Amino acid sequence: MDSQLLNQRPISSILIIIAMQTEALPLVDKFQLREDVSSVFPKEVPWVRYHGIYKNLEINLIWPGKDLALGVDSVGTISASLVTYASVQALKPDLIINAGTAGGFKAKGASIGDVFLVSECAFHDRRIPIPVFDLYGVGSKQAMSTPNLLKELDLKIGKLSTGDSLDMSAQDEASILANDATVKDMEGAAIAYVADIFKVPAIFVKAVTDIVDGEKPTAEEFLQNLATVSAALDQAVTQVVNFISGKCIHEL
Repeated sequence: MDSQLLNQRPISSILIIIAMQTEALPLVDKFQLREDVSSVFPKEVPWVRYHGIYKNLEINLIWPGKDLALGVDSVGTISASLVTYASVQALKPDLIINAGTAGGFKAKGASIGDVFLVSECAFHDRRIPIPVFDLYGVGSKQAMSTPNLLKELDLKIGKLSTGDSLDMSAQDEASILANDATVKDMEGAAIAYVADIFKVPAIFVKAVTDIVDGEKPTAEEFLQNLATVSAALDQAVTQVVNFISGKCIHEL
C-alpha cells in the first residue's frame, strides 16, 4: 500500500498480534471475531486467526497458537516475527497493533496494571560487540507516532525492550538500561522489525504484569497478575480500536 494513499483514506484493515491465548480471547469476544476454519496460513503451523468486522474495520487477530510439542503458548521473537511476516503477506493490513503484557520498571515509573503506548522498540539480548553489528543487534525501531491517540486515551508512554527470556540476567539489565526502557517483553521489537521492512505502521500497547526491579520473583508475579492485567489490556486495546475507527493514519 502506498503510504501517501493510506494517509488520505480511513484505515480499513487492522492486524492485531497477541502472543498468549489468555490475552487474546477477551478481545475475540469483545469484537465478536470468529476463528478462521480455512486458514490463510500453511497447514503445518499452529497459528490461529480470528477475524470479523467491527465499526467498519476489518480486524484480523492473530495468536501464534500452542507449541505443537509442548502445548504452551508460542511466545518469543521467533514465533512473533514469523507470524507477523506471514500475516502481512496474506492480509495486507493498513495498521499493526501488537498488544500484550510486559514487565515494568518501577525506577521508570511503572506499576502493576499500567498500560503503555510504546514510543520505541529495541532488543536487549542480541549482543554483538563489533562496530555497526552492535547497532544491528540492538535493532532500535521507532513505533508509529500517535499524539492524538495518546492524548485522547491518557495512556502512559515509554520505550520497550525485547528479549527471549522472562527473567533478566545482569547483561540483559545493562542493555535494558542502555535502551532506556520502561517496559520489557518477548515479542515487540521482532514485530517492529518486520513492520519496518514492509513499511506497515505499528502501534504497541503493553500492560504491566510484573515489576522487574521489584521484590517478587518475576514468574510468580507474572502468573499472579496475568488474568487481571489482561482485562486492563483488553480494555485499552478496545479504546484504541474505537479511536482508530473512521480515521486516517495521520489523524492518530
